[in-house]
Amino acid sequence: MNYNRNRYKTKQSKKKSASELNPEMLVKKATQTIVKPYVSERDYAQLNLHRFLSKNIAQKGYKNPTEIQEKCIDLLISGKNLIGIAATGTGKTGAFLIPIVQQMLEGNNITGLVVVPTRELAQQVQDEFKSLTRGTDLTSACFIGGTSVSKDLSLAKRKISLIVGTPGRLNDLIDRNALKIGNTPILVLDEFDRMLDMGFIRDIQKIVSKMNSRKQTMLFSATMDSSQENLIKQIIKNPLRINVSSGTKSSDNVDQNIIRVGKDENKFDVLFNLVNKASFKKVILFAETKRTVDRLSKQLVKSGIKSDVIHGDKSQNYRSNAIKLFKSGKTKILVATDVAARGIDIKGVTHVINYQLPQTMDSYIHRIGRTGRAETTGIAYTFVN
Repeated sequence: MNYNRNRYKTKQSKKKSASELNPEMLVKKATQTIVKPYVSERDYAQLNLHRFLSKNIAQKGYKNPTEIQEKCIDLLISGKNLIGIAATGTGKTGAFLIPIVQQMLEGNNITGLVVVPTRELAQQVQDEFKSLTRGTDLTSACFIGGTSVSKDLSLAKRKISLIVGTPGRLNDLIDRNALKIGNTPILVLDEFDRMLDMGFIRDIQKIVSKMNSRKQTMLFSATMDSSQENLIKQIIKNPLRINVSSGTKSSDNVDQNIIRVGKDENKFDVLFNLVNKASFKKVILFAETKRTVDRLSKQLVKSGIKSDVIHGDKSQNYRSNAIKLFKSGKTKILVATDVAARGIDIKGVTHVINYQLPQTMDSYIHRIGRTGRAETTGIAYTFVN
């Protein structure tokens, strides 16, 4: 599909432009062909990992690496620079964390920095790191917006094995001379294209420039295009490239369709009649603005449907609690801006609904990627006026 993207904008425009998407391209049946899931020829026990790491992986119930993990782990343990492209829900976080933890447990006082676009993704990466390092003396810290700066200033001065954070808060702590990353050898840029879309290019360049002792760089995402190549060359030298997906297709595990709303129809009524069906058990509803998100959630609650919101104006405690309630099933619909399109890994999302056309195909791909994860089939609807 042909569409223009300003990949290297320095900040997001407050005014939403018209969507670039052709609605007809958002109609697609989930692939019905029976495809055997990827099964690694090795299980985790055969990867020669440190005993603590192997034990923690086993306790999480993981037996075999996913495809992206199988193709990346050995290379990353050996210290290679790498670009990994794989669809959402395929184990990218484990693909970079397992090698990092292995290197840390092997000694040499190795530390790492993981930069991600959203608060939720940062917290999930840290949670995964904690579960992989249980029983060791490895430490981590998560630095994100919406939390106490004073606490972060104190925490940043401690010895930390793995730093995880969003670009803005990381640079704030660096500017205050609290966070020093000059001797940190490992850098991970996760959901790289999303960070560019969100206007973090200068923040990323600044972070990279401060890492004087950087020896290994990993770049992971679900999508990638040629317009990013010059920037990538500035950040990562001679990377190996692992492609588990094309990085441009919407999920094959998702039934996709559009719902046309007539001029005489009430759009919210159409939405209410849709989500009130029994099959809509766990729904993420995307809207383009925070104001629309708040309005839709209030209308849903008033109509008797349990709903909550997640967007950038909500405190981190509020957002975390909203996700917790949604995961538990106490909330049926989570209404969100694009902040939830990445960084939220919730099992059992039955439906994704776009209340308006997303701005770009990238945005659409990552939104509908919240459903149809792993070997399940999900359903996505996009409203078209």
